[in-house]
Amino acid sequence: MSGQLLRSPARLLFRGALGSRRAATAAGTPGGEEQLITHFSQVYGPLVSSEWHRAGKKNVVTERHGTIMTIGINRPEARNAVNQETAANLLQAFTSFEDDTSLTVAVLHGIGGNFCAGYDLKELAHNPTSIKLEQDVTKCPGPMGPSRMKFSKPVIAAVSGYAVAGGLELSLLADLRVVEQSAIFGVFCRRFGVPLIDGGTVRLPRLIGLSRALDLILTGRPVGAQEAYEFGLANRIVPNGQALQSAVELANQISAFPQQCMRGDRSSAYYSVFDATSFTEALQFEFDAGVQVISKESLPGAKKFSLGVGRGGKF
Repeated sequence: MSGQLLRSPARLLFRGALGSRRAATAAGTPGGEEQLITHFSQVYGPLVSSEWHRAGKKNVVTERHGTIMTIGINRPEARNAVNQETAANLLQAFTSFEDDTSLTVAVLHGIGGNFCAGYDLKELAHNPTSIKLEQDVTKCPGPMGPSRMKFSKPVIAAVSGYAVAGGLELSLLADLRVVEQSAIFGVFCRRFGVPLIDGGTVRLPRLIGLSRALDLILTGRPVGAQEAYEFGLANRIVPNGQALQSAVELANQISAFPQQCMRGDRSSAYYSVFDATSFTEALQFEFDAGVQVISKESLPGAKKFSLGVGRGGKF
């Protein structure tokens, strides 16, 4: 297969996710699409599979709903397991979301009844020499694509069916998880000697505590929606079939707030948990971020309150 044939379907893959108008400036820079395709090919090998040629489908489908971007993993035949193409596509979709100042919240979901069953072990088994991992974790991509990214805006995971192994790790990339009643979380890769290398051992203990995280990590056992909610892994439980709709509704609620203030508080919360070396340092970061929004959003908000807006806890 010629080099041109290898590159062209990958380019179409990215354009399928972003739309042709924005594909030319992927990652926010002219020529960024070609650079990202080349970089991902160097890290993970060629981005084209026989499945792509047979079906010609998009492995990731993005849609825009006002200021909300939905990002859907579209490999239902593999319970949305992520292969190399899909990882590249997810990275590009999230990069586009992060760089687009008109977008406020992203919603990650799985198409066809499952969120994500992890990395595609069939691809790994059949073509192990093609898997090359970026050793420097300050650089993308992670094995699952966007797992090393830090977002300046909220991300919500709409979880249905299985969110296991690398799929669990992708759900941890989100700020909030809206979970259907029949959803299952778990470190299912425990059975096959596949490690958590997309942030699972880093984010999960911070999210639900070390003891509960080790329960999941060491046993690999399935965790249902109710237990996940009790752990703090799930933020909302909704009826089956309603995760995406409920997540988009939640995203719209978040998007209605003054954005600079909300993002500053979000950033401070992450900094205090992952980066601050002391309570004092965390407090200083919080103050420095918060004081910047007082004149832009707090004073106008105070004037609205004085006129009667939002009184009595009305949202």
